[in-house]
Amino acid sequence: MQQKGLLVVLSGPSGAGKGTVCQKLLEHRETVKYSVSATTRKPREGEIEGKNYFFVSESKFLDMIDNDGLIEWDKYCDNYYGTPKSYVESCIQDGLDVVLEITVAGALEIKQKYPECVLIFILPPSYDELKRRIVCRGTECCDVIEKRLEQAYKEMKYASKYDYLVLNDCVDNAVLNIEKILDAERLKPSRNTELLNTFIK
Repeated sequence: MQQKGLLVVLSGPSGAGKGTVCQKLLEHRETVKYSVSATTRKPREGEIEGKNYFFVSESKFLDMIDNDGLIEWDKYCDNYYGTPKSYVESCIQDGLDVVLEITVAGALEIKQKYPECVLIFILPPSYDELKRRIVCRGTECCDVIEKRLEQAYKEMKYASKYDYLVLNDCVDNAVLNIEKILDAERLKPSRNTELLNTFIK
């Protein structure tokens, strides 16, 4: 009997290293798939269409909302972000774990629609380190950096609403802890009802 996959949501402030952690996790586990989000923001240098994001116009994004093509969406720092529905649901049915890297608002929205999803909040080592990472990117102007830092402070207040906290002081350790979470979640009785039923007459 094939167990359904997990819907795993990773959130955390800009600069927490969510993207790096996701990439390393995918390298470690073939059964984990990354759900590519759609966004209206412009691509950063090195970002690839369909791999990092689906870069769409605002009108296209609003069409996706109207046609129920997203399982969640949010507006963050003046840009829209959302998760296309069909890919996520087909992977889960195939027994694959799907990781979504999304905003706090989006994560809490998904938890309401999919109560069985696993929410993981990625924490940076410190606020000072968070600021250093954002500044050292060199991809945004001072105003945007300030916005991201303000948003980061707000988002940290929601960390207690998540199922798990993972400190990203070392990427390898963070990935190892996420793998432990995935293993533990798959062993929960609520995710193994078919197996239990074979023993209960």
